[in-house]
This record gives sequence, structure tokens and C-alpha cells, in this order.
Amino acid sequence: MPRCSLGIGEVIVQPASPQLIEGVKAGPVTLWPDDRGCFLELARLGTGLAEGFTSDSTQVSAACSYPGTVKAFHYHVLQTDLWVPCRGMLQVALCDLRRDSPSFGRRNTLYIGELRPWRLLVPPGVAHGYKVIGESSAVLVYLTDRHYSPADEGRLPHDSREIAYDWETQRK
Repeated sequence: MPRCSLGIGEVIVQPASPQLIEGVKAGPVTLWPDDRGCFLELARLGTGLAEGFTSDSTQVSAACSYPGTVKAFHYHVLQTDLWVPCRGMLQVALCDLRRDSPSFGRRNTLYIGELRPWRLLVPPGVAHGYKVIGESSAVLVYLTDRHYSPADEGRLPHDSREIAYDWETQRK
């Protein structure tokens, strides 16, 4: 486990930021608005951020969370996640747990959702979680490149001393 000091790590505001944890990728969601509402293109299997996702093993799921909810931390040994927040705003926290990674121990924070419609690819070995920020519930749709397996998932408490992520509002 890394030993981080209390904080939120680097705040990522550009999809191609050099501060992103090794293997994490971010990119815009294609949004098609019209006078009836909008259409979001979440992913095309085998292309873009979903390049390694195949139809025989990809699972699509959704999580609905109330304002202020923190869901953190978990990580996978083999599974890659592709997150697309469709409603609300998330404060996403990432921490690289891979000892052999050049970004071991690095933390990232991304503010994504309706106001910053990005996709987020989270590779195996990167702890991830989120807090719903703002006054509305959030809906997170996510694709995984493997079917769910409890044996592939590790968990850490949201207030893990090793990650030392500061979930409080950053009053600046």
C-alpha cells in the first residue's frame, strides 16, 4: 500500500493531462442535444477507450447514488472499468496501488458528469471511488471488460489511512 499524506492529489482538468495515473484515460462523451433532450454515446466496443472490450465478456451496469454519497474505495485485479456519469456530478478519487507502476501512490481527482461530460477508463490495480457532489442524485453507467466476479475485487474503506483521501469540500 502507498502512504499518502492527507489531500486529493492532482486535480485533472484536461483528458490528456500528464498527471493522470499510468493507464488511466479520460475523454469526452459524445452528446447529441436537440429540442427533445439529448442522446449520449457511451461507448463503441472495440474502439476508443473501450478498445479492449469485447461482446463476449463486457458487462454494462449502472449505479444511482444520492447527493453526498461516498462510494469508495475498491479496485480490481484483472477487470478494467469504463465509467460514464450520465446524470449529476461526481468527485472521482483514484489511487495507483500497483507497486511496479511509475505512478505508484499517485492520487488523482476528477470532477466529471453533466458539467464535464467525460468517460473515464480505470485499469486494474487502481483504487477508485466517488462522491456525489451538488444537489441532485447521480447516475453512473459503467462497462467492465469482464463479467462481475467478487474474487476479482478488493476493498478499502473510504477513509483508508494509506490513501488518506480528503473527502471534505475543498474551501479555496
